[in-house]
Amino acid sequence: MKERAKAFFIDFVILLLACCCSAFAVVGVMIPNGLTSGGITGIARILQKFVDLDFSILYYSLSLIVLMLVALFLGLKEVKRVLLLSILYPAVLFVFEQFPIQLLETEDILLAAIFSGIFTGSYIGLVFWRGYASAGAEAIAKIFRKRLFPGVSLTKILLCVDGTIIIASAFIYGRNIALYALITQLIITKTSELIMYGFEDKIVQLTIITTKTDDIRDYIIHDLERSVSIFDARGGYTNQDLRQLVLLCSPRESMRVKKKLALIDPHAFVVVTKAETVWGAGRSFHDIRKDDE
Repeated sequence: MKERAKAFFIDFVILLLACCCSAFAVVGVMIPNGLTSGGITGIARILQKFVDLDFSILYYSLSLIVLMLVALFLGLKEVKRVLLLSILYPAVLFVFEQFPIQLLETEDILLAAIFSGIFTGSYIGLVFWRGYASAGAEAIAKIFRKRLFPGVSLTKILLCVDGTIIIASAFIYGRNIALYALITQLIITKTSELIMYGFEDKIVQLTIITTKTDDIRDYIIHDLERSVSIFDARGGYTNQDLRQLVLLCSPRESMRVKKKLALIDPHAFVVVTKAETVWGAGRSFHDIRKDDE
């Protein structure tokens, strides 16, 4: 319990920092320069044209709606992943709105679009790095995928969701602002990937040598929803009987496995190997993956 409390405290501090990055992007960069973006942020920006409410209130209301949809269509397991940020992020937004914060000395839409993407991408990267998620566009994409498009990758659905929101913003804020929003969205994606993966490939092979095989296997199968191969192994120095687990996953999922291993078996030996290409049964890894990044 003590180790879990310590891990949660570290997660909370990092998530709070992430929320501050995104809140600063919205309050200190995006709104003062009349910009918008994709996701729930873009929807809230569109609604601001028709409803005289603070951005944080609109965002909080939309997050609650998405949270209820997640509970209805994806189940309580997914709710647990998004619940913390659904409460924390709007609260941080509200605090930032109380202060006259602005990054740029003069209005510069291009610089605003770039730095808005950098700060927001930092938020997403830090959140995913710690294995959490927010009740935003990704949650909506997961609902669409489960209910309407099970054969389509999550990435493609998310691209369509963000694209639809940006296109809608063109009718509200004008085509130029929508094009700047596209720049912001591209920078968000690249920044978040850089924080999560560094310069890693998007497919990695994990080889885990452990004595806690059952617990780790259950986590991989039921939480990550991935398959795993298990082999017998023996320690050359200790002569101890061990088990070796091998699985393929995304770098983001490998970080989740790393966090879980710290709780289940801190003494596990792990090798992470980059995979150039993975295929089988006539399909590639990205066609068969459960949670396409």
